[in-house]
Amino acid sequence: MNLVVFIHSLGRGGAERVTANLANHLADEGWNITIVTLADARLDCYELRRSIHRVSLNLDEESANPLVAIANNVRRIRAVRAVLREMRPDVALGMMNTASVLLVFASRGLGIVNIGAERANPSTARMGRAWSWLRSMAYRRLHALVALTPEAARWLEQHAGARNIVVIPNAVVWPLPDQAPRVDPDAVGIPGRKRLLAVGRLAPVKGFDNLLAAFSQIAASHADWELVIVGEGPQRTALQSQIDSAGLTGQVILAGEVGNLPDWYRRAHLFALSSRHEGFPNVLLEAMAHGLACVSFDCEAGPRNIIRDGVDGLLVKDQDVGALAAALGRLMDDRDARTLYANRAVEVRERFGMSRILGMWRDLIKSLGLDGTINVGQGISRLV
Repeated sequence: MNLVVFIHSLGRGGAERVTANLANHLADEGWNITIVTLADARLDCYELRRSIHRVSLNLDEESANPLVAIANNVRRIRAVRAVLREMRPDVALGMMNTASVLLVFASRGLGIVNIGAERANPSTARMGRAWSWLRSMAYRRLHALVALTPEAARWLEQHAGARNIVVIPNAVVWPLPDQAPRVDPDAVGIPGRKRLLAVGRLAPVKGFDNLLAAFSQIAASHADWELVIVGEGPQRTALQSQIDSAGLTGQVILAGEVGNLPDWYRRAHLFALSSRHEGFPNVLLEAMAHGLACVSFDCEAGPRNIIRDGVDGLLVKDQDVGALAAALGRLMDDRDARTLYANRAVEVRERFGMSRILGMWRDLIKSLGLDGTINVGQGISRLV
């Protein structure tokens, strides 16, 4: 099978990690894989198998105004089309919404089976008006569109003109490989304290301000606990100011970016996800795979598709800071409950294992009829 995958970059991020994992495993099975990015390959954060052909177009510059944006995207479409003509893939896969849109226009008339993949919750991760219009045109021409959750699939069917929608969640990578930078998790915090861990980019969407507000309600009564947030981003200064103002300096640590996340998961006793919205959070899968009880806001999609409430973790009312504080405090106080949830949490290794998720991708490609018969317009197909 000859597959071309088109994505903006392979920089650090959930969709980028999924792309690298999928490409590597398919390459291991003998597929001919080409990954095409707009960004420079020197910005890649994920290792690829040597057999994978890597093409960087270096066309990811910012557009100063709408006219420049149109010109830049025409150049991108032409560049992607040139790669498709050269590689002549059986299937082309666009990872993320704008890449999927550009791929449709780039492949028009080439006789290539096109698959798009939305990697976020489209009802909250909105595109601008122009891109939304282009998406509604392009998605009607896709042979299939992959959504992460049934909620996302329903929205795309109703609002984005998509026809043949397949639900394929992210796979959990187990064991999770170490990467640079490698930072000792015991180099922060106070020895002997139990640790509540959170992981993600320090950006408003991750809701760490709400997590800090929740932790501040229970910190004094749980002096033997600390909150460690792993990640970097534009909200660092604001979050540190919130920590200092709440008198939590020393009990809450912004650890920065680390690559050896398995060590940090193993060092933790409890995991929290406080996002305002999610697609299908990899960090939640990873934490559960490492045997951590988890507490998460029940945002519109994502966490509710992973956590089985009261079985392997707790879901609390979306954006209810008080409910988050209460749930965290409950599990901080109850070691037996943490252990019970943790023992069931590791089942994500099977529920969302790489072999199972790869099987879903294989089933999708097979269903498209690579002999030339394309089954389009069959509505939402749930493979989970």
